[in-house]
Amino acid sequence: MESAKAVDLALTPRSRLDVINVTEVLKRQFGDLLSNYRKALYYSCHTTAGYFDRSFCARLNHDCDSLRAYVESFQNLFPPDADYQHDQMEQRTELSEEQRHQEPRNADSHLTFMGSGLSNCATYAPDTPVYFIDLDGVYDEKVRERHTTVIGFNSEEVAARVSLMVPVSGHSVDSVNLKDDRLGLYDELQELLKRHEIVKGRIDLTLPSHERYAGLTVNEFETYLMQHDLVEVLSNPLRFMAEKGKHMLSDPKAIPSKARDYAKYDLVHVVNEFLDALGLSESLFERVIQKFLAVPAERFLRMKRSVSLPISDHKEKGNGSILQGIYQSPVLVQWKKSEAHMRRINATIVRFE
Repeated sequence: MESAKAVDLALTPRSRLDVINVTEVLKRQFGDLLSNYRKALYYSCHTTAGYFDRSFCARLNHDCDSLRAYVESFQNLFPPDADYQHDQMEQRTELSEEQRHQEPRNADSHLTFMGSGLSNCATYAPDTPVYFIDLDGVYDEKVRERHTTVIGFNSEEVAARVSLMVPVSGHSVDSVNLKDDRLGLYDELQELLKRHEIVKGRIDLTLPSHERYAGLTVNEFETYLMQHDLVEVLSNPLRFMAEKGKHMLSDPKAIPSKARDYAKYDLVHVVNEFLDALGLSESLFERVIQKFLAVPAERFLRMKRSVSLPISDHKEKGNGSILQGIYQSPVLVQWKKSEAHMRRINATIVRFE
């Protein structure tokens, strides 16, 4: 059997929301490379483009239209040009004047990524169609170049396990950047990779069962996005949809009809009822909004209990390190405070062969 191998692909989206069959792109560029392996890990280095896990896609029969409609339903919950703090460039003091003009106003894409359950990486069997979901592929009429890494492997073995303690504030709604140097978690994980000589593999970060009212994601840890916009969503999941709702009701054709047919799986009932209500009376819309304003975030969003960080020797041959995009950070999110002001995350180091 061949040892694990990683290849990089450049992807060109055709629209702001695009669903790209990576399996076909991989075959065009590398032929039957994956036929030598039993599994493949697909990794996106972006914070507004990624993958759904294999089991979820299987429930949608790996159907491109179904996946697109599912994502479109979440885009209706987080419409573009709502009152997102992240997109108010005049407040972004960390950006230069030039960057303020170039920075995408894409808080809706970040929130859709986190809320819909998209991941930075996912593992599939080689004969399965795999779709790269891009939420922000075209901005201001400019097509972005996207990158993804595929690691083919035959077996995986647990090399190490460790529990990490993460301090959290006393606020009910909070988010913590797990890549923050002050925590030292990344240094600890990188030391484990070196000690166990991991060249290619994966780190699984998982919340134990007793850690309730919390989730994990991999995304951009930008202050306004995480400390304001995400807080708004966790406190009031329908806030941005309600803000844009009257406009949508006046133009029901703006909502893709396919969403009514396909968004029937893990997407909570509020979305389906809202979509079904479109085109009816404004009073009905208001009743729907009022009815679901108190839906808990953990039922409303597909916040994940675990995330994975790929490992490869891209930077230095023979020395594995965590693959990460420029703006990517694993993030711990809570929507009810921890009395101990600490949360536990279990880390599992997996070696690919």
